[in-house]
Amino acid sequence: ILDAAKVLSEPMVWDALKRCLQSRELKMESPYSELGLINTTSLMPAVIPLNFKLVLIGSRQVYYLLQEYDEDFKGLFRSLVDFDSDLELSDEHLYSYARLLKSRINEQGYADLEYSAVERMVRFSARLAEQQDVLSARIGEQFDLLAEADFIRKLAEDELISASHIDRALSAKEERTSRVYDKLFEQMLDGTVLLETSDSAIGKVNGLTVMSLGDTSFGSPARITVTVYPGSKGVVDIEREVSLGQAIHSKGVMIITGFLGNRYAQKFPLAVSAHIAMEQSYGYIDGDSASLGELCALISALIQSPVEQSFAITGSVNQYGEVQAIGGVNEKIEGFFRLCAARGLTGKQGVIIPESNRRNLILKPEVVRAVEEGKFAIHCVRHVDQAIELLLNRPAGEQDADGNFPEGTVNGDIIERLRRISKLGEDKKTD
Repeated sequence: ILDAAKVLSEPMVWDALKRCLQSRELKMESPYSELGLINTTSLMPAVIPLNFKLVLIGSRQVYYLLQEYDEDFKGLFRSLVDFDSDLELSDEHLYSYARLLKSRINEQGYADLEYSAVERMVRFSARLAEQQDVLSARIGEQFDLLAEADFIRKLAEDELISASHIDRALSAKEERTSRVYDKLFEQMLDGTVLLETSDSAIGKVNGLTVMSLGDTSFGSPARITVTVYPGSKGVVDIEREVSLGQAIHSKGVMIITGFLGNRYAQKFPLAVSAHIAMEQSYGYIDGDSASLGELCALISALIQSPVEQSFAITGSVNQYGEVQAIGGVNEKIEGFFRLCAARGLTGKQGVIIPESNRRNLILKPEVVRAVEEGKFAIHCVRHVDQAIELLLNRPAGEQDADGNFPEGTVNGDIIERLRRISKLGEDKKTD
């Protein structure tokens, strides 16, 4: 059994391995002979016949690269076994997981786990898998956590590993790796990074992002702003215009244009110019998880209706206004919660996430506690109308059989505003 990545990292080893498999014999030779260099060896050992089965283990990325770029690979390694990185959270797998932890404890000489600690390890495993009903097969990270929890237990001179030891181990890791985020968080608190968690504002929405540094990810709120004026440029992604917006992010912005035209401009041309920006962001931006927030900010700017700044929002949206799942939902919620908690929880603050991400929620105990006490809220939505009603604190309005929306509703105001802008453009052409 060989690790494919390690074999490939050694010069000339991969080619030598392939020759052995093809000839079914092991020939002792200098690696420098492959480079055309003079070989000074005078005696050559006898060739050794080979009769064995070779198993290569490695990541999917390594497998796909070899499939793509090495013509001999398919013939030499004909069978693939693709192991899942997650396990269903069943009684059988829970029992096997507990036995695995016990085996590791005995092997390393750790103290035994309390029942609450086993529960906490299961919760951590599910969080790695980003799903409530799944266990992660990334065992290495879980063994590392177990080792650090036992070290903390020793320092406290406790007999068993408890849930508090595991929580302290998780906090210690976060503290060691969060220097960059701590700096960013300080800038949010001192006003260098502009983010509001109270009051309301037109065309401004608190989005949610995830930053990854090595093996650590953390969530951070980011302000999304939109300006709207009469014109024919459509929805302009400022990030893309300056080559900071990547393909998937730009796709999300273009979908917003499709949604606006399909829903609101069936009876007149869509003639509007809007600019969308992720403020105080100076790196590359990718992913479509901001598209729901961008659409809500656009609607706010279009009808001049203020957005509640006590909310942060994340979610992908399609051309029919349906809200789609995103990644990193736990980190995003915790990032905004940390900012709200530092400024003081009012009971009005919260986050808006896709309904399809409900099953991914595995939050830190302090966030769960705040939600249970009514100090912080998590709203799950299926459609952009639900998000609009929360952010603008106004009824969105339902479409009737003729395709019209009631007057005084958000959707009704959008159509009226777009119609006026379209008529203004037609009047200018006539002049």
